[in-house]
Parts: sequence; C-alpha cells; structure tokens
Amino acid sequence: MRGGDAREAAEEMFAPPPFYFTFLTFYYIILPMKIADGWKDYKIIATGDGMKLERWGDVVLLRPDPQVIWRSSRDLYACGDINAVYIRSSKGGGKWEYRRPVPEEWTVSYGDLSFIVKPMGFKHTGLFPEQAANWDMMRSLIEGRAAVSGKGPVKVLNLFAYTGGASVACAKSGALVTHVDAAKGMVERAGRNARLSGIESGIRYIVDDCFKFVKKEIRRGNRYDAVIMDPPSYGRGPGGEMWRMEDDIFDFVTTCMQVLCDDPLFMLINSYTTGLHPTVIKNILTLAAAGRAADCTAYELGLPTEEGICLPCGCSGIAVF
Repeated sequence: MRGGDAREAAEEMFAPPPFYFTFLTFYYIILPMKIADGWKDYKIIATGDGMKLERWGDVVLLRPDPQVIWRSSRDLYACGDINAVYIRSSKGGGKWEYRRPVPEEWTVSYGDLSFIVKPMGFKHTGLFPEQAANWDMMRSLIEGRAAVSGKGPVKVLNLFAYTGGASVACAKSGALVTHVDAAKGMVERAGRNARLSGIESGIRYIVDDCFKFVKKEIRRGNRYDAVIMDPPSYGRGPGGEMWRMEDDIFDFVTTCMQVLCDDPLFMLINSYTTGLHPTVIKNILTLAAAGRAADCTAYELGLPTEEGICLPCGCSGIAVF
C-alpha cells in the first residue's frame, strides 16, 4: 500500500462519526439541567469539602451537601459572615452551631412569592430554592391553559407537599390547589407561606397519607388537571405506613394517573433520592402515561454559585399532556 493510501485508510478508520457523541453532548442534550438563577434573596457563595456556604436574605449559613465532593478553594469555616453552621453527628443527624445572632425565622422572596426560612433538624431550612425552576415552568403551563381555556381554574393536586413552595406558586397563578402532606407542622407552615405571598384562598390543606388520599379521591370521583409529587426516599405515614422510593414510586405514579381528568395539563415528579437517574423518572412517567398523549421529559435541577459552577440539586420529570 502506498503511503498516501495508508494515510487515507488510517484517517477513515479513526475519523469521528458524522455525529460525534461526546460526554458534553450527552450531558446537555440527553440530560438537560434546569437552573434556578432568578433568585435575589438567595445565593450560593462557595462550595467545597462537602459543604455549601449560602446567603438567605441577610443570614449566612454553612450546611453539608452530599453532591459537593470537590475541594474548597478556601476555608469556608473561616468566613466571618457566617451566622450558623450545621454540624453532623457521627451518630446520625446533627445540630446547628450559632456564631452570630439569627432570628428564629425570617422571610425570603422569589418574585411575587414569599417564604419562611427557619433552621431545622437534618440541616434543612424549610425551602428548596432549586425548585424555583419548577415553579416557573408550572406557572407558565397554568397561565397558558387559563389563557386559552374557558374551563375555569386549573385544579392541582400537590402530594408530599412539605411547606408549600409549589402550592403557593401554582395558586399565585390562579390554580385551585389541594395541598397534601402527612406532617401537620409542615402543612401549617404552607398556610403561612401562602398568606405571606398574599394568597388567602385557593389552597385546600390536607393532613393525610398521600397514597391513601389519592385512592379516596379516585373513589369519590374527584379529578385534577395536574398532579405534583415530591416523595421521600423513605418514610412512614401517620398510621405507620411504610414508603420506600424504589419499591413504591411506580405503583404510586400509575395510581395518580387515575386521578387526572380526561384533558389533563401535567404531572410532575421531583426526587432527591441519591442515585435515582432522571431517565428513570422519565421512564416511569412514559410507562404510567401509556395510552395518553404525553410529552415526557426529565432533567437535573441546579443552582448557580459565585464560583462560576452549578450545583446539582436532585432531579425532576414532567409529563405534559
């Protein structure tokens, strides 16, 4: 074989395919991320060594984050503005260590929504700011349906609804929301968040096991235009009912499909379960929605940091009908 022929053969052998499928292509096209970058009262200042340094309004907190497996470029604990640090215990759980005065609770706003922030057990504050990406999307769908439909307000069922971020967002866009959570204290706080956001009506608050409530709604013949769920990885209902994400999520989603009306708007699933891939959520929605015309997508949620990176914060999937 002549030298030129050999070179041409080698170039053909090692030439990339017409669509060179790189990791970045996979990440940005197959696994998109929705970034909640519209906050003014919240920001991530720095991350590293398993911790994230955040500003919630005027209060600076340093909390653990399991996604932060890289080294910090500086000593986060040495930041002079820190109000409180969450210290993990080797026996499980942990506690807040206060360095500067912190109100028992305070408020932050996201656009026309306002929420209570309060340091709680297991490092939580009662609000997941990355969910703002989902709030914006759901509000757009609700307002879009209202603009073209004469059917009246969109009826939304929010399950495992916690302190009501999604409930408040949907209600603010005119939806009638049924907010369901097994924890009475969280349901009460959802009501306070709604009132802070200027919502005095339009949300029905239910303290109940979510699976049982959905089954009761199906028997009653009650139907909804949209269903939102944020199930825990593991939990117990008020009657000792066991919930394990990997065992129960598919049956739960297929049951929830039955509580949707004949012309539904969307179903959204959010998860913070470690190792649960967005594609798994998309597959569950696709299979559960079989027989309905649904466009199913799934994605990571993320928050920008002042370091110029994006912190992944769980994943979501949505079926839009």
